[in-house]
Amino acid sequence: MTATTLQTAATVVGGTFLLVGVLGFIPGITTDYDSMTFAGHESNAQLLGIFQVSILHNIVHLLFGIAGLVLATTWNGARAFLIGGGAIYLVLWIYGLAIDHQSAANFVPLDDADNWLHLILGAGMIALGLALGRTPHTGEHLAP
Repeated sequence: MTATTLQTAATVVGGTFLLVGVLGFIPGITTDYDSMTFAGHESNAQLLGIFQVSILHNIVHLLFGIAGLVLATTWNGARAFLIGGGAIYLVLWIYGLAIDHQSAANFVPLDDADNWLHLILGAGMIALGLALGRTPHTGEHLAP
């Protein structure tokens, strides 16, 4: 069986999250790697020198990526991953805006660059899920 465009999109998004999770553990790609903490805003490590990361943050990316790849194996799963995952990232964006970046509530950790990325990811994932997931793929071609 061939993957649908929706499933391919979910696979690419999931694979990207998996890659980002791995890159977060590579010194050099992650600057100030030696200052990385398990969780919390005290971590000074930054993926690509831009996005604040911690061990927990990287693990979340890895798990999100694995979930995306697993869910992309079915049309319904791919749609759920893109729309549901996008919604999760929009909630994370709002959370990042609402908390003080220096507070204990910033346990992931998040900074301004992360917040903007979460907005773009959330909106983009939802848009992909809605645009590509309008009708289930049945393998049959619809007449024009």
